[in-house]
Amino acid sequence: MKGRSRRVGRTARKRKRKREQSVRSVSLSHQLQYVRLMKFLHQRGFSSTLLQPALFSDTGRGLKTLQTIMPGELVVSLPESCLLTTSTVLSSYLGEYIKSWKPRLSPLSALCVFLVCERQRGEASDWFPYIDVLPYSYACPTYFSEEVADVLPAGVRRRGLEQREAVREMHSSNQEFFRTLQPVLSQPIEDVLTYEALRWAWCSVNTRSVFMSRPSSCFLSGPDSYALAPFLDLLNHHPDVQRLLLEYGFVAMNNPHSVVYVEPDLLCDILRGEKSLDQKMKFLRENNFLENLTVSSEGPSWRLMVALRLLSLPQTLYHLWRPALLGQVVDEKTEVRSSQTARTLCQQLLKDTHIALDKISQLLGQCGGPLREQLEVVRALRQEERWILENCVTALKDSVILEKETSSCKANIGVMS
Repeated sequence: MKGRSRRVGRTARKRKRKREQSVRSVSLSHQLQYVRLMKFLHQRGFSSTLLQPALFSDTGRGLKTLQTIMPGELVVSLPESCLLTTSTVLSSYLGEYIKSWKPRLSPLSALCVFLVCERQRGEASDWFPYIDVLPYSYACPTYFSEEVADVLPAGVRRRGLEQREAVREMHSSNQEFFRTLQPVLSQPIEDVLTYEALRWAWCSVNTRSVFMSRPSSCFLSGPDSYALAPFLDLLNHHPDVQRLLLEYGFVAMNNPHSVVYVEPDLLCDILRGEKSLDQKMKFLRENNFLENLTVSSEGPSWRLMVALRLLSLPQTLYHLWRPALLGQVVDEKTEVRSSQTARTLCQQLLKDTHIALDKISQLLGQCGGPLREQLEVVRALRQEERWILENCVTALKDSVILEKETSSCKANIGVMS
């Protein structure tokens, strides 16, 4: 056994070295836009000797270390003078317009308007060195065409549409305020503060801002915790950060924390015709048990199984709804039925994933450019889902067989006794 453990250890280490050797990086620090960015930051008090911008073969643009970093060592420290916050906006040429406007703008709206106006000013902007390294567009669902949105998982599609609606609301509800800014713009306001421009700014803030608790301003409405951090925002995410596609516009493959979300509508479709389904769904909704229902490669989440256990109860056992919601095992028949329902649920999700992947392949053969990039991101998400669901279906199949065998064994023991 010891010899086998050593062999397994050596194999694992070889695989790790192979992965590390396959990842290549090219320094970006010599490129003009990054030279300007570093000069801009140094003038504001920033200094960094450990990290430099680089392009990685597996994760794209990011920061790489120039030397070994020891545990507990400070990696990067950005002075507040380098941060772009609402304080930056309120002290700028936009400040007087924002301070005098009612109803008050939200901190997010103020930042978005500032980014759009600064991008329109080009090299005349003090923040040009930072804006120049921001992506021209994003691979977030907010940017997706209808074709691409249609092949997203239902939950991601719904939240992506909510994000898109939030941008549209920001654009439509602030039209009167936008018109007051014409004196500080060199182009017609309708050509500058467009929906597309605000979408770019919204995604820039949503994907790149860091949380920074700040006192609320009397000139703005709502909590203020946004801070754009040049250079720092080049750091790539570790896979254990969730909602990567929705919030950041990418998918981390082989993410050990990936899950597939189950929408309440799918539960209703799977269990259509069940007596008291509407009452049970209402009960689950009132107790906040229809959110964050997920499956992983190891099986359904605890929350999902609690919901399925309650939905699997006979109509006559109303008194067991509350115990089931607390996670109590009700009876063997209900356990087997809830596991079977979970398997049916995962099989339906897997079927939908296969249909989506087929459609994505067809679309990829007909398009190019930004649409192709969007489809590649969604395909990566769907492929990750397929792997999760296939493993989950297998795990549930084994679980149902074991439960049936256990139940049969107990019945035989009962007969013998």
